[in-house]
Amino acid sequence: MRVIGGEFRSRRLKSIPGLETRPTPDRLRETLFDVLAPRIQGAVFLDAYAGTGAVGIEALSRGARRCVFVEKNRGAAAVIHDNLAALGLESRAEVFTSKAAPVLERVNADIVFLDPPYESEKEYEAALAALGASQTNKLVIVQHASLYALPEQAGALRRYRVLKQGNNSLSFYAMSV
Repeated sequence: MRVIGGEFRSRRLKSIPGLETRPTPDRLRETLFDVLAPRIQGAVFLDAYAGTGAVGIEALSRGARRCVFVEKNRGAAAVIHDNLAALGLESRAEVFTSKAAPVLERVNADIVFLDPPYESEKEYEAALAALGASQTNKLVIVQHASLYALPEQAGALRRYRVLKQGNNSLSFYAMSV
């Protein structure tokens, strides 16, 4: 796995052995950051269900001011710390080893990226409910299986765009206030 673009382009990232995490494919990550290009500079980015931290590190590489990583798996959180240290990004990042919903309820971010395990429908519901209730996050992007239908609205969040690439989709939500 590698960083796709920005300051750390082509730098390799440490990954997690086994099938416990599912990395966001390079092509989908590239599409995501092509869409986010006008908004990423100086933003606070939150990478929930972060795995290796590749998406959040990509955000930092492309100009995000700060990134908050949320990963409940201790081994994966250790890999995020290792990847941040290898790139000298520790001062621009914070890693929570926790379930996502409690962190999502209290951390304010300009852009939130959610990538729960595809088989965990309750994680999608809990995360979207926490974000929809907080009314502080400006943009929420959810990666999900293309066959899985996310709600059009979750609290104050309303979906306004879906990008599909094969079995993966990105649903974009914004506050409907």
